[in-house]
Formats: sequence, structure tokens, C-alpha cells
Amino acid sequence: MLLARRNCAVPPLFELRRELDRLFESFGGESPFGASQTRAFPALNVWEDGQRVLVEAEVPGLALDDLEILVLGNELTIKGRRPTLTGDNVVYHRRERGTEEFARYLTLPTEVDADKVEAALKNGVLTIVLPKSAKARARKITVRTA
Repeated sequence: MLLARRNCAVPPLFELRRELDRLFESFGGESPFGASQTRAFPALNVWEDGQRVLVEAEVPGLALDDLEILVLGNELTIKGRRPTLTGDNVVYHRRERGTEEFARYLTLPTEVDADKVEAALKNGVLTIVLPKSAKARARKITVRTA
């Protein structure tokens, strides 16, 4: 089926579905209306090497002062605030970028050393380096003969 493109706002039913998808996702579930069009913010990449866990978060337009990073055991929290443009003459014609406060909670694959965590922000990408705790690192065991 071919759909014609029109110069009009998003049809009300599509907008309602998008809002319902966001509502269901905010409670940690999937939307019963099919695949969601929304994504969690910020988008994350998480990986590990032998000594650390690394997290990248896309936070375009935010400064370090807009972000808060918390670590406890193997839990990482990234909080932030994206200000809303307001004023007497401000009229939005389309508003797809999230505003106000946000938070992402992530269970890391291993416990990390919170005292050695480092974070850097460059070109809208927040990189968090989380060294594994001493008890979570692999150790070489010497085998003795009996």
C-alpha cells in the first residue's frame, strides 16, 4: 500500500499511540500496541574489558553541569536535565526532543570500584570508565603439585 505524504501535523491517532507507548515504557513494560517508536534517553552502549566496564551515553546539547552520575556496587545512575525553551513568544510547531529531567538506571555486569570511576563529555557523548572492583577481577591461580 502506498501512502501519500501530506503537509499536515501528525494525525491525532498516531500521536495518541506514541504517547501510550511512552506511558507503558515508563512503567517498564512494552506497549500492547506493537513495536514502540520511542527509545530510552540517553541511548547507551555498555561493554567491558578485563579490568573495567565502559559506558557511552549520547547526551547532545548537555553540559557537565547538566549531568549527575551515581555509582553504588554494580548500579549506575545517569541523571540530567535538559532545559525547556520558554517565553512569551515561544510557540512549538514540533517537539520531539525530550526536555526536563531524565534518569537512566543500569545494572552493570559486575561490581565496580566507585572511588576510581571517571567520566568525560566530548562532542555530546558521555564516556564513563568504571574500573572493576578487586574482588570482581579475574585472578591467576598458581597450581601446585601434590
